[in-house]
Amino acid sequence: MSLKLRPASRVAGFGTPDLGRLAPVFTPRRSITRQIIQRDAPVRRLDWILLGPALALSAVGSLLVWSATRNRRGLTGGDPQFFFKRHLLNLAIGLVLATVVAIIGHRRIRAFAPFVGVVAVLGLMAALSPLGSTINGQRAWIQLGAGFSVQPAELAKIAIILCMAMILSERVDTGDLARPGDKAVFWALVVAGVPMAVIMLMPDLGSVMVLAMIVLGVLLASGARARWMIALIVMAAAGAVAIVHLGLLSEYQIDRFRAFADPNFDPGGVGYNTAMARLAIGSGGLTGQGLFHGEQTSGQYVPEQQTDFVFSVAGEELGFIGCCAIIALFGVLLWRGIRIALHADDLYGTIVAAGVVAWFAFQAFENVGMNLGIMPVAGLPLPFVSYGGSSMFAIWMGIGLLQSVHMRHAGAFKSA
Repeated sequence: MSLKLRPASRVAGFGTPDLGRLAPVFTPRRSITRQIIQRDAPVRRLDWILLGPALALSAVGSLLVWSATRNRRGLTGGDPQFFFKRHLLNLAIGLVLATVVAIIGHRRIRAFAPFVGVVAVLGLMAALSPLGSTINGQRAWIQLGAGFSVQPAELAKIAIILCMAMILSERVDTGDLARPGDKAVFWALVVAGVPMAVIMLMPDLGSVMVLAMIVLGVLLASGARARWMIALIVMAAAGAVAIVHLGLLSEYQIDRFRAFADPNFDPGGVGYNTAMARLAIGSGGLTGQGLFHGEQTSGQYVPEQQTDFVFSVAGEELGFIGCCAIIALFGVLLWRGIRIALHADDLYGTIVAAGVVAWFAFQAFENVGMNLGIMPVAGLPLPFVSYGGSSMFAIWMGIGLLQSVHMRHAGAFKSA
């Protein structure tokens, strides 16, 4: 009697084994990791066309800040790299904040929008209290010690975008309405008006201008009726007249507008910054004098050159070509932001993205314009480029919001 062994594939009636199903069990660990990364990893859903220009602008800004401050030993306790190191630290923190915002997602952050708004208003009120400090005639900062300070107006930009988007999209995203109702628009404007009124008391006219453009961009993206835009423009004009007549602006701020209207007005005083900035930009010519070789920059003739007037460093040392490259990077970034807004899954995402784009666009235009003398000096940094912690943190949080809106759309498209 002979014993015949049956193949394992026939045992217990299972038939021929399905090699396709068993294959993943014996897949090497490296292949499994590669499959996971290739499926739906968040890093693959990032908008690299948006992230690339933002990183490039930050890299260029680091070099320009370094060039503008490398000779300032007396202001930094003998360390000529102080501003450069602090700028890199601010950039690193900004990148972390952008990553956190993108991972959490704008949808989840939506639930915390009222909390963010309250914190922003409380921060603004704290800046007006004895806790605040006055810099360049504006009581807009809170000193934290160890050389660190916070400007609550930067958080207010994020808060207004989130709160207005939440109010305007609530009934539209649920399908109750085709566009925001008048009641929703009214309350959204009230919510935006509270921090703007507090900022006006500082007075920080530049931040108010940015917030006004954010509000206009948000309303346009929300599909609100045209009469609200017209009313907003009329109210802004009336408010500007009232601000001047009520004396809410300091004499120095009023003189800035006079210098803008008349370039020959007080060239050695309030018009000095713009005059020196234009001189530095003009001396750069087509290709510039070379990085770290600008005469105006090395001689520190342009005040606030690492912050408000950092574009003059680019003009002098990188020339017309370098300035055009910076503007082109902003153009690509804004174009990508507009595409993200247009392709968002819901009105909330559209409004958030549009608010961030309006913010970046106006602030960049205002900063470059005041360096060239075609816009009044408003004390606004150049996004991604200028030195400054609060501004850098807020700007990169805005990038995180844009990435979140894009990643949600990319994820939904892939899973469909």
